[in-house]
Amino acid sequence: MRRANEACGWLSDRVWTTQTFRQYDLHKIAYHECRTAFPDLSSQMIVRCIAKVADSYKLDRLKKRRFRPLGAISYDSRILSWGESDASIWTVDGRKRIPFVCGDHQRELLVHDRGEADLAFRKGSFYLLVSVEVPDTEERKVRGWLGVDVGVVNLATTSDGDNFSGAHMNSLRRRSNKLRQRLQEKNTKSAKRLLRKRSMKESRFSTHVNHCIAKQIVATAERTGRGIAVENLVGIRARIRASRSQRRVLHSWAFGDLQLKIDYKATRKGLPVCYVDPRNSSRECRVCGHTEKANRKTRAIFSCLACGYTTDADVNAAGVLADRAEVIRPYAENVDVVVSHGIHLQSSAL
Repeated sequence: MRRANEACGWLSDRVWTTQTFRQYDLHKIAYHECRTAFPDLSSQMIVRCIAKVADSYKLDRLKKRRFRPLGAISYDSRILSWGESDASIWTVDGRKRIPFVCGDHQRELLVHDRGEADLAFRKGSFYLLVSVEVPDTEERKVRGWLGVDVGVVNLATTSDGDNFSGAHMNSLRRRSNKLRQRLQEKNTKSAKRLLRKRSMKESRFSTHVNHCIAKQIVATAERTGRGIAVENLVGIRARIRASRSQRRVLHSWAFGDLQLKIDYKATRKGLPVCYVDPRNSSRECRVCGHTEKANRKTRAIFSCLACGYTTDADVNAAGVLADRAEVIRPYAENVDVVVSHGIHLQSSAL
């Protein structure tokens, strides 16, 4: 890894001197010289280094690129192959078979390897980051939609009334933030060591929670033969106005990660996902369609001033999303579905 990044630095010098930025042109002028300068690197590793340097200049050619000694390096199928429990990987000492550890689900996905992987060194361990291309599952015919309203207090609420509370997540984030502040104020070696140890811990926990929520939502939609309706929240961080005390909470809200997980898990099951405009979804009555700010009595309670319909505010919002998806992408196919827990699957008409 150190030797490959040293070669990348050498190639970057050539790029900057000759102002040759395209990979094809850089290969023509530097490949043989680089092979001579770094005889311990294989031909294919030099090719990967050239590609890495050329890619680094694609966004900006005004600043010379430098490469960290332990920066990630790329492998392709010529210098990396997979076994059942080990990988045959090229090193400066020749090919070596090195055992790797991964989950059963990830092991199954390796058959869809796109032919390239990145070797990364993080906190004393080596990781092979592999891109896979899973074949698309044919989209199913569904009847109705399962609305999913995302939020901060409740991470997700479905139109069936399933509620995924964010109390534990928000409590953990507050605790982690206070601990970070205290450790940063101390600024001692032990404090810095603990900060490094705790780095990304909150993010990993949030990712795990979102995986669990998305898995349950997709399982419910699959069991009941429905698609999933979610809010189109693109650009919401730029639109929201929040007090200073709320900014950290709102900007740590991982709604995008949750929706992404719902989307790809549903796609793998062949379930359609419809992104709908969330405007006034928290103020609109699902029963009569009356929209008014005063309908939202409190954060948790929705009570329509027109028809008197009262329910949980998040459940009502999720139902509105489901109804809007029905208008955008109506389904009327005759499909076999399972009615679970007495829930009527046909969405209400607007």
